[in-house]
Amino acid sequence: MTLYGYWRSSSSWRVRIALHFKGLEFDNVPVHLVRDGGEQLQAAHLQRNPMGQVPVLEVDGVYLGQSMAILEYLEEQHPQPALLPEMPLQRAQARRIAEVINSSVQPLQNLSLVKRLHAEFGADKVDWMRSVIQDGMDRLESSVAGGVGPFLVGDGPSFAEVCLIPQLFNARRWGCNVSAWPTLLRAEMAAQEHPAFLAAHPDRQPDAQ
Repeated sequence: MTLYGYWRSSSSWRVRIALHFKGLEFDNVPVHLVRDGGEQLQAAHLQRNPMGQVPVLEVDGVYLGQSMAILEYLEEQHPQPALLPEMPLQRAQARRIAEVINSSVQPLQNLSLVKRLHAEFGADKVDWMRSVIQDGMDRLESSVAGGVGPFLVGDGPSFAEVCLIPQLFNARRWGCNVSAWPTLLRAEMAAQEHPAFLAAHPDRQPDAQ
């Protein structure tokens, strides 16, 4: 397998966590999202993913885009160790938390969106990032507060933590008040004890800057 991604892309980070968690060997090929106008928009990468996005996972000559679809594929093809709990309701909860981040928080901080907001409406990048992340994660914290375990769902890391850890990194990067999220921070601390989460960190990637 080959993963085409960017060291600081939260979506690429999710897939790296899953690959390491499941002990799968893969080649890590950087796609720089800023240099030369964005390598993701150049012909070579558009052949892999016409959406011009990362990550892309190549499996037996087939290119898979969208991090959540890739996570589901890896879970189906390599079910152990599992990144979804055994009980159906818990599996649904793990997917729900992941999708809150994937669909409701992360898209609002995409580089292409922020560039357009600045160019067309004069939006301040830092203010926008901090505002949308703080609001989304405040709401997520409210939806998971009161859990009894260290992880958000079940007895171990799940899709929830796979999406959470990169998002908390971005929250700190843009100066959000992460102390407002004690339940999320507790899950982060528990997940980061697993070597897969450490191996997937952006600072450990070949294209880290």
